[in-house]
Parts: sequence; structure tokens; C-alpha cells
Amino acid sequence: MDIKDLKTLIKMVTETDITEFELENAEDKIVIKRGCTVAAPQFQMPQAVPFAYAPQAAAPAAPAAAAPAAAPAASAEEGDAVTSPIVGTFYRAPSPEAAPYVEVGQVVEKGQVLCIVEAMKLMNEIEAEYRCKIVRICKENAQPVEYGDQLFIVEKL
Repeated sequence: MDIKDLKTLIKMVTETDITEFELENAEDKIVIKRGCTVAAPQFQMPQAVPFAYAPQAAAPAAPAAAAPAAAPAASAEEGDAVTSPIVGTFYRAPSPEAAPYVEVGQVVEKGQVLCIVEAMKLMNEIEAEYRCKIVRICKENAQPVEYGDQLFIVEKL
């Protein structure tokens, strides 16, 4: 095969969406590959991540430290936790001027948006998985959250 034929083959491959071309005859074997041949990485979400922000929240006031320490134990008994499925920033409202999606005591329907967790400029809406009542909002607006952090305590209805 001469160089002119080889250039024609290369041009054909680059002008189409073909990523690999192979030609074999008695005299020659030609393989043309374009693009990255490295397999795309696959990620798995960790099953549990330590709560990095909980100790910092309880640490500022020494006298009030006993009350917040008792609150998480009581809230676990009051209802179910809605946790963050990703690492990001917690937002209670769609914009700074807008009203929050939910308030304490509000009854929400399955599929209703509870909050947004922003991760890498993507706004991920966190929805209610079932009809429930908001018992407690665990995070402050614009607070960083980790995977598995409690966002809300809810009571199934």
C-alpha cells in the first residue's frame, strides 16, 4: 500500500465518527485508531462517610453543648432522616431572594422538592421519597454537606 492510499484512509477515518479502522491483506496490516482508548473511569459512591461538620457545629458554645448533643438522639426517635446523596452545598431555596422550599411543620408530598444540593455548578434537587411532615431542618442555608449528612428529619404520614 502506498502513502497516498494510507493518507486517504486516514482522511476517511477522521472525517467520520469511526474511532478504529483495521485493514489486513496478504502483504499489509493497517490499524488506525483515533481518540482516547483509555476506558472511562467508573466511580462508586462510598457507603458511609464520617460527619465532618457535626463536631464543629456543637463546639462553639460550651454551655449549650449538652442540649445539641441530646437533640440528635431525640430526633432519630422522632422520625426518619433525609440524607445528602452527594457532597456539595445545601440550599433551602431556589435563589437567595426566593422563599425556602419547605419549613418545619410543613407536610410535603412524594416527589416534592425539599432543597438543592449544589455540586460542581450542578443544582441537584432533593425530593421527598414519600408523603411526610418536616420535623427538623438539620443544615443551615449555604452550608457544605457530605455524602450521608442528615438534611432533614421527617415523619412519615
